[in-house]
Amino acid sequence: MLEPREMKRNMSNEKTPMPSLQPDERIRGFEEVATGYTDEMAVNEANRCLNCKNRPCVSGCPVQVQIPDFIMHIREGDFLAAYQKIIETNGLPAVCGRVCPQESQCEKYCVRGIKGEPVGIGRLERFAADYAIENGKTGQTKTEAPNGHKVAVIGSGPAGLTCAADLAKLGYDVTVFEAFHTAGGVLKYGIPQFRLPKEIVDLEIESLKSMGVKIELNMVIGKVFTVEELFADGFEAVFIGSGAGLPSFMHLPGEELNDVYSANEYLTRINLMHAYLFPIYDTPIKHYKSVAVVGGGNVAMDAARCAKRLGSEHVYIVYRRSQDEMPARKEEVHHAMEEGIEFHLLTNPVEILGNENNDVTGMRLVRMELGEPDATGRRRPVVIEGSEYDLEVDAVIIAIGQTPNPLIKNTTPDLETQKWGGIVANEETGATSIPGVYAGGDAVTGAATVILAMGAGKTGAASIDKYLKEKHGES
Repeated sequence: MLEPREMKRNMSNEKTPMPSLQPDERIRGFEEVATGYTDEMAVNEANRCLNCKNRPCVSGCPVQVQIPDFIMHIREGDFLAAYQKIIETNGLPAVCGRVCPQESQCEKYCVRGIKGEPVGIGRLERFAADYAIENGKTGQTKTEAPNGHKVAVIGSGPAGLTCAADLAKLGYDVTVFEAFHTAGGVLKYGIPQFRLPKEIVDLEIESLKSMGVKIELNMVIGKVFTVEELFADGFEAVFIGSGAGLPSFMHLPGEELNDVYSANEYLTRINLMHAYLFPIYDTPIKHYKSVAVVGGGNVAMDAARCAKRLGSEHVYIVYRRSQDEMPARKEEVHHAMEEGIEFHLLTNPVEILGNENNDVTGMRLVRMELGEPDATGRRRPVVIEGSEYDLEVDAVIIAIGQTPNPLIKNTTPDLETQKWGGIVANEETGATSIPGVYAGGDAVTGAATVILAMGAGKTGAASIDKYLKEKHGES
């Protein structure tokens, strides 16, 4: 920790740059790309904060981190106090500091962004969390006494972990049921090591366990237990945060060929099954010369950058709109371009080509142009007639989104769901059609961001607390 010093406002219009590995170095492995601020860098960036009275940045945070307060602690050199301020409302600060889209949330409303770049809120959050980790000072310091009430949380992704943490702080006996053999959900299987090291996720989970939360692995709810059976086993409320793990496909000719992956499968094999560490882990994944990734979101960037690190000479992003419409974070697009990922924008696949052995040999593409805005407000891509061309690849990864697995829906008859599979839940409370059952995150919205899922987990925890107190006549 730095010694307290006289604070001098930093009026630079640019963020303090984030140190990172050089592209030619990072594509040779899965080391984390952004290496983090030093103490001096963090204080320098914190001094850009104007400490606005109306705190517009807080309004953009789904978990309501008191941003000016934690930044003030960094300015003062009290980095552990900054961490403690963050975890009052955010139980996963080291995760959020790395993967949250701050540019479209808290930083979007930063006053410093009016005439320059906003304060690097995400970078400072990561710094405070990493400082606490390095000094062995992670975890909650304040929890209420046990209240004797049991709550089940389905899924150990960001929604489930956040809900569990908030309930544990309130004294509830919380058990998290995770379908996989390790906890973390999409934080583990979906986000690559070079963006979010698995060790960071494990540390955040250990902090949760230190609060008394129990995590049961290999528990596929809907198979091992139904939601109804959880209630019969003594749980008084259930939060469903099971995510969106069912991949979407385009139903293209040739999609059934060998070496066509969903991004979900591809990233799970690499991240959760440690294929990126072969032969240390005996879970190899086939390496390809040329890979096409269809999609323009963060998942598409993750898949493309993984393929590059696994040795592909050419990796293509195929996206039907322009770069301006890409839903991926600008930082991820920038990193992908630095690493040599080739972008085929305003382009859409119409067929995956193969040989007599059913192996992928290419992809037939068509060029697009942007027409009138659609229901989302983005301009609709329109095919340019006669513009087809073939791209030679030996693997295709489809990264166009995921929906919730239907297992819980199919084994919980009274649970109301959307036609596409999402659980119907009250936006303000997370309440579902079944009393005592709440839901949030990707299981409700479809694939979205980590921080929005965390916000839904906080909402669910607060609602469960209110529900059980009213049920038992407690204040």
